[in-house]
Amino acid sequence: MNLIKTAISLFAILLLAACAQAPQKPDESWEADVESAQSDQYANHGSVYQAGYGISLFLDRRARQVGDVITVLLEEKTDASKSSSTATGKDSSISVPTVNILGRNVTHNGVPILETGVSSSQDFSGQGSSSQSNSLSGSITVTVSEVLRNGSLRIRGEKWVTINQGEEFIRLKGIVRPEDIAADNSVPSYKVADARITYSGKGALADANAQGWLGRIFQSVLSPF
Repeated sequence: MNLIKTAISLFAILLLAACAQAPQKPDESWEADVESAQSDQYANHGSVYQAGYGISLFLDRRARQVGDVITVLLEEKTDASKSSSTATGKDSSISVPTVNILGRNVTHNGVPILETGVSSSQDFSGQGSSSQSNSLSGSITVTVSEVLRNGSLRIRGEKWVTINQGEEFIRLKGIVRPEDIAADNSVPSYKVADARITYSGKGALADANAQGWLGRIFQSVLSPF
């Protein structure tokens, strides 16, 4: 009876542990950071010259200040593999020759009792392999959220796509160098420093691909089954 009570209590603890969720961090701001045209910094300007928006005759329209847009070409691809193999073997034997007493073998019912031998054999073989590959291609246009002291640009942005009963989104943030920006105002994702790229979805399809709470219980490290 006590065993049944203990099992029920343990199952209840596992159920609560599986249902409990870690506190989620507040969602970071991914909105475009654009200076308002009515801000105090640009409130007073002439009809020809506008402070903060000077364009040189020798410069193109690449992103260089807060609020400018830049297109990031997603070209992410990683491949990793690892394999190992081990094999060992060991054989040993010990034998004691027949002992004679007064020239005769010591026997019992005709079976030698002082003749013995020991032998052992050990074999071990192990093999393991692991491989992983990821690929992500596409594009996303983000905005410059900050200009660092060294001239690098901190960028961030997101793109949401709603299809039928589900939503998919791409989020990106990181740091790019102005010299890495191409003439068409684009930069490949592998040149984005400290990059954080998120590709996920919400909705009925995403929920269908998620494991249920009961399955998480039985796959928990605390599960006795």
